[in-house]
Amino acid sequence: MGHIGRSTFVKKANETTRLLLTTFIGVFFGFVIGVSFPVLSISKLSLSSDYLPLSEFIQVMDPSIPAQAKVQTNDKSKIWVPSNPRGAERLPPGIVVPESDLYPRRLYGKPSEDLTVIPKYLVTFTVGHKQMHNIDAAIKKFSGNFTVVLFHYDNRTSDWDAYEWSKKAIHISVQKQTKWWFAKRFLHPDIVAAYEYIFIWDEDLGVEHFESEEYIKLVKKHGLEISQPGLEPDAKALTWQMTKRRGDREVHKETEEKPGWCPDPHLPPCAGFVEIMAPVFSREAWRCVWYMIQSDLVHGWGLDFAVRKCIEPAHEKIGVVDAQWIVHQGIPSLGGQGESNDGKQPWQGVRQRCRSEWKMFQDRLANAEKEYYQLTGTSSST
Repeated sequence: MGHIGRSTFVKKANETTRLLLTTFIGVFFGFVIGVSFPVLSISKLSLSSDYLPLSEFIQVMDPSIPAQAKVQTNDKSKIWVPSNPRGAERLPPGIVVPESDLYPRRLYGKPSEDLTVIPKYLVTFTVGHKQMHNIDAAIKKFSGNFTVVLFHYDNRTSDWDAYEWSKKAIHISVQKQTKWWFAKRFLHPDIVAAYEYIFIWDEDLGVEHFESEEYIKLVKKHGLEISQPGLEPDAKALTWQMTKRRGDREVHKETEEKPGWCPDPHLPPCAGFVEIMAPVFSREAWRCVWYMIQSDLVHGWGLDFAVRKCIEPAHEKIGVVDAQWIVHQGIPSLGGQGESNDGKQPWQGVRQRCRSEWKMFQDRLANAEKEYYQLTGTSSST
């Protein structure tokens, strides 16, 4: 009996010792892990979806480094290249093609043999079938160095098959849209990056005194980033003195307007100004102007006063080419695509929206600049 009691006592003592030893070891290892936690690789932890996502947790730990980049750098088997275009970070740089062009390609043969001539320039016209003969005359003034794009606002694309050059042109058709609507959606700077100059023209232009290659030569000679051909002085559609052709020079970059219109001679409409009916942009200038175009303001009124913000100094790099000039016929063809409302003719509703968009664009630009200067603590120089 005494033997059994002593055995039980010894057994309980051993269990107590074991429990104390286990507790001590657990506390010791808990302390070691707690001290070591900051140096553990966070990417190896498995966090429940009920808690803060791993990427956000990493940003909290070190906001100076993008969380996704941090996670990827810990896994060397996965590609992550922050310098790639947005969305392409997971691709090897050697496969990324960030820019494109509007060169039509064949469906057969070698890709390297698709193009016998690589166009250097791009010209677009926004057209309806009623101006087919006028556009035919204009296209013939542009050399084989141009890719031709027709934006159709009346869906009458098959009518243009009558012209041989039309078979090589690019046709984009959306009913009752303006050229700036088309330009914003189809002329992204990365898409037209292959072209040195981009012509974005209306359909009602007389081109008897215009040659595209000669025009390009003068633009390069005078360092113009944004330009337009001079307008025939006797044309009814002439609005601004700046765009009126001078007969005694190749190019002009400034003018005099009505008293009070130009308190600063280096600002529009006396300088740094071309109209929106026949503008020509360098590749670099267009990359900026495209971002300025508003997706919902389709007529483009006000752009001609604002494009100077994309060029420095604007009064030296924006100008009118007098030696290559055109006639603005002023045909309100797109105005006829409007609708009659409240007893107004279709063109009246279109014109009213043009004016209201101009005001909206001015307000947006002014408010955006004001907000920028307030945030940066600076002030505008103009």
